[in-house]
Amino acid sequence: MSVNLTLLTVMGALYACGIYLLLERSLTRVLLGLMLLANATNLLLLATGGYAGLAPIFNKDTPAGDYNDPLPQALILTSIVISFAVTAFMLGIIYRTWVLARQDEIQDDAEDRRVAETPSFDAEDDAEIPVETSEFPLAMIKAAAEEQPGSLNVDPPNADRRPEGGGE
Repeated sequence: MSVNLTLLTVMGALYACGIYLLLERSLTRVLLGLMLLANATNLLLLATGGYAGLAPIFNKDTPAGDYNDPLPQALILTSIVISFAVTAFMLGIIYRTWVLARQDEIQDDAEDRRVAETPSFDAEDDAEIPVETSEFPLAMIKAAAEEQPGSLNVDPPNADRRPEGGGE
């Protein structure tokens, strides 16, 4: 199977533009980025399907390798449905933000500014972790296991005796 270079170039351009638009602050641009990513994914699935084959009508004389694989087509249909649902959801969000705030830009709130101003070093998170992190020390667990009568760690009282009924 040879690769269609034009299809790969278009797919790469769609992915690049989609990711660029996805990183914008405008919800409309985010929606356009999601749509471009969905279309690039559809092209990727189309490219994985290979060349067109025969229709999937059973005939005893036709070898199995000549038929077209229906799985990429089914995945493309699923991707179309999912992208349509995401587009409808994003359009609802865009409409709601336009009705409430009369703007399409997502602004930084006070929490975003506070997080951006904090240093990257956190004394609690970056502290050295002790070897024993359990609430229950290992010695206490071993002692509790030895005290239990049904424990597998405790040898039975007559473990050194030979079995009854003969033997060596």
